[in-house]
Amino acid sequence: MRAGAVWAEGAPVPASGAWREGDPVGDRRFVDIGALDLEGGGHLPHVRMAYETWGTLSPERDNAVLVLHALTGDSHLTGPAGPGHPTAGWWDTMVGPGRPIDTDRWFVVAPNVLGGCQGSTGPASTAPDGHPWGGRFPYVTTRDQVRAEVAVADALGIDTWALVIGASMGGMRVLEWAVTEPARVQRVAALVTTAQTSGDQIAWAHPQLEAIRSDPGWRGGDYYDLPDGEGPHRGLGVARQIAHTTYRSSVELDERFGRLPQGAELPITGRGRYAVQSYLDHHAGKLARRFDANTYLVLTESMLSHDVGRGRGGVEAALAGVAASALVIAVDTDRLYPPTQSRRMAAAIPDAELHVIRSDFGHDGFLIEFEQMGALVTDFLART
Repeated sequence: MRAGAVWAEGAPVPASGAWREGDPVGDRRFVDIGALDLEGGGHLPHVRMAYETWGTLSPERDNAVLVLHALTGDSHLTGPAGPGHPTAGWWDTMVGPGRPIDTDRWFVVAPNVLGGCQGSTGPASTAPDGHPWGGRFPYVTTRDQVRAEVAVADALGIDTWALVIGASMGGMRVLEWAVTEPARVQRVAALVTTAQTSGDQIAWAHPQLEAIRSDPGWRGGDYYDLPDGEGPHRGLGVARQIAHTTYRSSVELDERFGRLPQGAELPITGRGRYAVQSYLDHHAGKLARRFDANTYLVLTESMLSHDVGRGRGGVEAALAGVAASALVIAVDTDRLYPPTQSRRMAAAIPDAELHVIRSDFGHDGFLIEFEQMGALVTDFLART
C-alpha cells in the first residue's frame, strides 16, 4: 500500500471511530445491566448496552424479533445517516414497513454488541479509574455477548423471541442464543455463518489482528487522547483490506476489476495501482473513519472464540438440543464461511431447513442479494 493511499479521499480520520458519551445519541436507547463476569476470567464491573427498536411490542409480547449485527455493523439497522449514526441503516432492505421483517407486524430490537464501539460497553468506554479501557479491555467470547443480550431482553420484559436472526458474527450469536436459551427462542435464522470457527478462519483473522497491533499509532490500545489524524488508522485499514478480500468472491473481483489499472495510474512503472487495489484502499479508508481499531480487535477475537460445542459434547451434541425452528442460509461463493459449514449446522439442528443462494458476491451476499434472502425470510416467518 502506498503511503497515504488509504487516507487520500474524504474527511480527516478521527482519532477513534468510537461513539463516546456526550456525542449525539441519534436513535439509540441504553440499558445498564450491571456487572458481568466473563467466560475467560475477566470482569466488567459495569456494562451498558445500546440498542434501537422499530415497531410496537404486542400486549402479549409475542412479536419480538432480535436482529444481531456482524463485525463492523451496529444497532442502526434502518434509517438515514445523521447525528449519532455514521452510516445509514445496514439492512434497510430487510427491516421496515412492508419489508421481509415487517415492522408493522414485528417489534424489532437490534443491540450494539458487547465490546462494540457504537454505544455498548467496549474499549472506548470509561473504566473504573476514569480513563478509557483501551488495551485493558478484557477478552470477551460469543457466549459473553449473548449473556449481555439476554440481560437486555430481561430489561425489556421480553421472555420469548419470535425470531432471532443474524449473519456472519451475528449468526454466531444466533446459534448461541438457540443453544443457551432454548426456551426463549421460537425461530432462528443463521445466515452465512458457522457453528465453530475453523482453522482457516482463524488464519485469515491473524494478520488482521497483527496489522493493527503493529501500527505505531496503536500504542498498546491507548490512543483515544491522540488528535485527529493520528491513531492506528493504517493498521485498521490493512485489516479491513484483508477481511474485505474474504467478503467478496474471486469471480466478482476478476470480472469487475481484472487487471485494469486505476484510472491513468501505471502500475507497471511502480507508480500506480490496479483498480482492485484502489477498491480495497477505498474500503479501508471508509472503515477507519467510522470504526474503532480496539473494537475491531475485541470483536475479531470474540469470533475466534466461537464454538457452540465447547463444553457441551461437541457441535452436533450442542445443536441437537436446539428447540427452535431454524432457517440456515449460505451463499454458494462464500469463501469465508463456505456452504459446507451451513450444511453441518442444518444437519445437526432437529428442525432446520438449508438454502444455498446463488451469488457472485461471496460472503457479502447477505447484504446484497435482497430478493433471494428476503423471500426466504418472508416465507420462513409466514410458515412457522
